[in-house]
Amino acid sequence: MESLSENGNDNNRGVRVAAVQMASGPSVAANLEEALRLIELAVSQDAKLVVLPEYFCIMGLQDTDKLEVREQPGNGMIQSFLSETAKRFGVWLVGGSVPLVSHVPDKIYNSCLVYDDHGRLVARYDKIHLFGLALGNECFAEERTIKAGDKVVALDSPFGRIGLSICYDLRFPELYRIMGKVDIILAPSAFTAITGRAHWETLIRARAIENQAYVIAPAQGGFHVSGRETNGDSMIVDPWGVVIDRLARGPGVVVASLDQAYQSSVRASLPALEHRCLYPC
Repeated sequence: MESLSENGNDNNRGVRVAAVQMASGPSVAANLEEALRLIELAVSQDAKLVVLPEYFCIMGLQDTDKLEVREQPGNGMIQSFLSETAKRFGVWLVGGSVPLVSHVPDKIYNSCLVYDDHGRLVARYDKIHLFGLALGNECFAEERTIKAGDKVVALDSPFGRIGLSICYDLRFPELYRIMGKVDIILAPSAFTAITGRAHWETLIRARAIENQAYVIAPAQGGFHVSGRETNGDSMIVDPWGVVIDRLARGPGVVVASLDQAYQSSVRASLPALEHRCLYPC
């Protein structure tokens, strides 16, 4: 079976996909300008599916800043940017997370939005698992400003069936099992430096291995104006758990090719998805 791993590293056939890494700040306009530059870089490398990180459009000075730029579904500068850019370049474009209004006045939905190559919104996923951490000087409580979603989302695309998730969702493998068989998992993130160093790669590779899926994991990576440090290490991992490409820190893109024949060979040689015995009650 070692040859499967080797083939994964030579995964140079099929559609090209990109994970965009950013170090976003408090200005939406500046972040969109930087996102455009990086999308252009991905497109220049023939990417047809481009995925932006969580909070690509704003990493504020404080958690409540994202409430000030929240948008109504289907209306707003951030959503217009995603739609127009997808159509302009003829690519599928994923806004890792966009702050959308919720019915709770002081909370937003942290929503992953997928646009097709005509600029049409084809899927929306509202982050279900909300991050909480109290470790030394690190303290986060997303539930204070985010309303949790309650729907698991997977969609069909020209590249295969795609499962949507955001950041902290990676710690909950049952989410991906509920999706059924997916070919690609998206995991746009803004992992903290401390949790990222400990768990990021392990979680990404585990989700790839157990679902025998490609995982595209764009991340925030660097120091932010607020003083926060994010882990970075954006990566694309193949169904055998091999990291095809990665970027440690700073803005940039990670690009790789998805090989459906290789993925099928992994699933045929080790049919773990067919061997599953335990199901939710």
